[in-house]
Amino acid sequence: MMKKIFILVFITSFLFSCKCQKTDSAAKLDGTWELNYITGPRITFDGLYSNKKSTITFNTKDNQVSGNNSCNSYTGKLVVNDNKIDFTQPMAVTKMMCVDGQQGEQTYMSTLQKITSYDITDDGKTLNLISGDIAMMRFTKK
Repeated sequence: MMKKIFILVFITSFLFSCKCQKTDSAAKLDGTWELNYITGPRITFDGLYSNKKSTITFNTKDNQVSGNNSCNSYTGKLVVNDNKIDFTQPMAVTKMMCVDGQQGEQTYMSTLQKITSYDITDDGKTLNLISGDIAMMRFTKK
């Protein structure tokens, strides 16, 4: 009987500790991040985002993601599981006309759709959004 209680306590404490670790991992995403690198375009980063850098804000408690893609604001559902992340859900995007930054906006939104996972540096200051095993976007904590 004592052995069964010990096993039950051990399993229960293990389950709760694992759940806390997952929550803490996703909670590191919380807050606003500013884009400082994006892969792919032939135009320089400063050329794409000359007036305004894109931002992304995570709210893991409410499973929400929002931000600005250098021209328009966007918001949508946040889907995170461990270090896997999914931005393929439809997002609401404002429709302001932007002469400067339009190519940056399109590049940002299309790249975001390709992201499959994320990594945050140990110091918590840099967020890499990854597609497969390639870092596609890099943000710094604001």
